[in-house]
Amino acid sequence: MSRWVSRRVAVVSIVLLAVAPASAPTPDSPALPPEARHLWRDDAVVVRGARSAVVGHHTPPGELRELARRADVAGQRVSDVLGRPVRPLIVVPGSAAEAARLAGVGRVDGLAAMADGGRVIIVPEFFAKLNSTGKDVVLAHELTHVAAGTDRLPVWLYEGFADYVGYRDSGLPVRTAAAELAAEVRSGRLPGELPGSAAFAADGRDPLRLARAYQEAWLACRFLADRFGEETLVRLYRDARAVGVDQALAALGLSAATLTARWRDYVRDQLA
Repeated sequence: MSRWVSRRVAVVSIVLLAVAPASAPTPDSPALPPEARHLWRDDAVVVRGARSAVVGHHTPPGELRELARRADVAGQRVSDVLGRPVRPLIVVPGSAAEAARLAGVGRVDGLAAMADGGRVIIVPEFFAKLNSTGKDVVLAHELTHVAAGTDRLPVWLYEGFADYVGYRDSGLPVRTAAAELAAEVRSGRLPGELPGSAAFAADGRDPLRLARAYQEAWLACRFLADRFGEETLVRLYRDARAVGVDQALAALGLSAATLTARWRDYVRDQLA
């Protein structure tokens, strides 16, 4: 399950950019997708987009139709990177408490959406606070987790790769998307190492550190794509799941130390 915390929501929400229109969704249908038939016994509404299905509970159909359009766009963005079809299943519960129950977690404070198995669960109270660009970034990020998988990977790679896909077509300048990290770099403080699991702990004690962790991970994957090409980044991700990240990096002639050094230079060049 990925984390999109309130601080990151605030950063993305201040930017207002246009979004390309998607294909119009089909009319509301009472037929639930097989993967969603166990969710609710009543009051479920299904909207199907060109390649997506959105299932809502106590959610206005108009909101579901808008989400289907966005899911179509996000699914295409993920498909463009992964090189295979992505057909999103989006679940929209009526509240954050219901989202937590569906995901099997205690709390979803600050989360806008969650990748949960083969679906993305929207947290309606927090998703609604995002602007148009933020919603598209979040959907593409979470759909990347669903489509690409996250097992056997260091957290910097699976979160950074999801952010790479999420931001790839967003139009956001690097310094805007990585505002907290940029402030650190301009103050003369470069990160010393790629962020580990502890840096991503959403315990509320240091929300700025959490934002920087995502930004550091994103720029690590962005560096790999810029240096070796997007197809190589995708292959690295797949190989790292199969054989481990150290062996996957070695195939590119990189050690963890070499990657870290080159990534630090890249962060300075992009954000100073």
